[in-house]
Amino acid sequence: MGRLRRKLSSRKSSEKQRSLSGSDLEMMSKFCSELQRVFDYLDVDGDGKISPAELQGCVTTVGGNVSVDEVKETVKLCDLNGDGLLDFEEFQKLMETGGEKEKNDTLKEAFAMYEMEGTGCITPTSLKRMLSRLGNSKSVQDCIAMIQKFDLNGDGVLSFEEFRIMMR
Repeated sequence: MGRLRRKLSSRKSSEKQRSLSGSDLEMMSKFCSELQRVFDYLDVDGDGKISPAELQGCVTTVGGNVSVDEVKETVKLCDLNGDGLLDFEEFQKLMETGGEKEKNDTLKEAFAMYEMEGTGCITPTSLKRMLSRLGNSKSVQDCIAMIQKFDLNGDGVLSFEEFRIMMR
């Protein structure tokens, strides 16, 4: 789903960035209008729904390569009414939530780099090791102080949720 969303999001991102002036309401209105245009473009047969074949065809048109199974799985995950197609509301959710999932996946990868001791948390020692590998050596005491700034529950380590909040 991530690959598919990335192929489609380049249009959405540039269109969204063009509409960043004015009030939030105006911005949302413009974004929805732009998203509707993308939806209409993808809806080749004009039936008000995007089929897996239409979605795959568009990705191929913009130079991407996505398998039939990937497209079907994406549609299945977003298909709220179970008809095997994406209506505008379902498409909108795909475009809005796909970015969050990608961000979360990226944060999980980054968290895993710092969490080296198999505890599921970033400890002062694991933070020290990773910072040293990155050429930014710190003492364990410095790492304790860094962790304390974002340690919401006071347990002396950073959970993924605390790390995610810190990275916002």
